[in-house]
Amino acid sequence: MAAGLVSSGLVLLLPVEAAGYVQSLEEFPLKEIGSPRWFRQHEYIEKLNMQAIINATADQDEFVKETIYSHAKVPTLIHELLAIEVWKQKVFPILCQLQDFNPKSTFPIYIAIHHEATIINLLETILYHKDVCDSADEAVLDLADYCHRKVTLLAARNDDPENQEQNKPSPASLKELQKQNQELEFDISLKALSILRYITDHIDSLPLCVQTRLLNTHNIPCVLVHLLEYCPWSRSGPKGELQKYADGKWHTVPTEDRLKITKLDGQVWIALYNLILKPDCQQRYDFNNFNKNQLLKLQSFLTEVVIDQIPNLVELQRFLGHLAMTDPPPAKKDLILEQVPDIRNRIIQENFNKWKALAKHQVKTAFNPSEQDLREQAQRLTETYNLDVMENLIPDHPKCGFCGAEAAKRCSRCQVERYCRRECQVKHWSKHKKACDLLAVAAKQN
Repeated sequence: MAAGLVSSGLVLLLPVEAAGYVQSLEEFPLKEIGSPRWFRQHEYIEKLNMQAIINATADQDEFVKETIYSHAKVPTLIHELLAIEVWKQKVFPILCQLQDFNPKSTFPIYIAIHHEATIINLLETILYHKDVCDSADEAVLDLADYCHRKVTLLAARNDDPENQEQNKPSPASLKELQKQNQELEFDISLKALSILRYITDHIDSLPLCVQTRLLNTHNIPCVLVHLLEYCPWSRSGPKGELQKYADGKWHTVPTEDRLKITKLDGQVWIALYNLILKPDCQQRYDFNNFNKNQLLKLQSFLTEVVIDQIPNLVELQRFLGHLAMTDPPPAKKDLILEQVPDIRNRIIQENFNKWKALAKHQVKTAFNPSEQDLREQAQRLTETYNLDVMENLIPDHPKCGFCGAEAAKRCSRCQVERYCRRECQVKHWSKHKKACDLLAVAAKQN
């Protein structure tokens, strides 16, 4: 994929454009989510995200990462990530239950739901680098708490999220949005797991309160042990075959690859290695009876096959052998002054008891657009998403919009939807027509 991107010269943003977008990034109050200015910033972050992925994948100059770092915008991105998380938890469920809300199009709401995924994708790409992670400053504490919430949800994930229902009935279009939100939450949680691993990579240079938060407040090592035990990114398929989640979908694993460690397995092991073996973390962690017994569960997973794939884990294996032979140290009685995360708490306090009022305000001002508003949004989308770039970012071939088979043909009007044959296009037309009209008008205006 990287070679294809380089050879075809696909570039979504020039460095000067990226700099302009990054400089304009700002923190929005919850009330502004869905507003024209907020949507414009979402488009900027989406473009920055796609360009950052292109640069990292093709081993090019990572000017998006450098620009975000030099303008100290990581805390801003973390604020926006937490703001949309709070909105999805507090406002979105109320919005879906409003009896008089039946929008012509749910697309603006979907963009708001997808906003969290866009930001965490961008953060996952850039936080691999130590200087960017350090530049988060005190906001990294909020990010660590965010990752803990997501990883905990991942560990407690229901195997059949489609059966989760809302307490009150909603229109069919909003029910579909709720289902998409649940599916998106799984992907977001996996991205949070990767970011958590990057935080542990750089934990020695981060504020001391991050260590305390991860090790003592949240006991992340035990959470990660639970993840390895239940492995939510692995499941049995309908015919009993092993399936693993990667690149946004479930894949059937060939018999010869069953023992291969996935990227997600690797993130958990590396995070555990960092949190247990780094000297500062080892001194700070409480190896009491409970924690000791949980960590010793790792011994059964540290097989020769696993250690062959991640050789550094032999040090973890030795440490666990030593831990099994020693008694837990006496309980620590040190006085601990702990810094607490501020961003999410501040957002919640500012909007406390205003959730329903926010939902009603946004229904009137943002999420019930006119036909003209939808056309303008569609036009901006065609400017944001370069189809050639998008297709290079997607690892698989395009799929038919009706049957899901591999598709080589595009809708001739909108040039967006794909089909494998004429019959599928005809059968899908009733569902595709409205979106096709909007995209076709936008394309002509461009």
